[in-house]
This record gives sequence, structure tokens and C-alpha cells, in this order.
Amino acid sequence: MNITLTEEQEQFIQTKLETGKYRTAQEILEFAFRLLDEYEQADSDWINSVREKIDAAVTVSEHTPPIDGKTFVNQIIEQFQ
Repeated sequence: MNITLTEEQEQFIQTKLETGKYRTAQEILEFAFRLLDEYEQADSDWINSVREKIDAAVTVSEHTPPIDGKTFVNQIIEQFQ
């Protein structure tokens, strides 16, 4: 696979190499790919967590009798007083 980098991307890699923290451009790209994978996994985990919370809230709401808006607002106000 051939990858063409922009001048900015090449400069970014060169700057990182000059710090001495990385030995090769490949090492920098491997690190970037690991970070991308971790980011995507964290994003997926967050989405799944939100879905579970929504599902739980829907389940609770299905077993909770409805209340009118005025009663709902008054209950919230009471909690903060």
C-alpha cells in the first residue's frame, strides 16, 4: 500500500522525529493507529452505554404511571428547595 502525505503531515512527522521520542516514521504511524483504535473503541463503548441507559429508562417509564406536566415540574422544584 502506498500512502501519499500532505506537506503538513510530512512536517508533523518530521517534527516528531526531531524530538527524539520516535525513531522512525513507521513508529509514529503505528502509535497513531493504536490511538485511533482506542478512540474508536471508547466511542463505541460510550454509544453502547448510552443505549443501555436509554433502554433502561424506557423500561422504567413503561411501568411508571404518567403524570401531567404541572405535577412533574412541581416535583422537580420541590427537589431543589
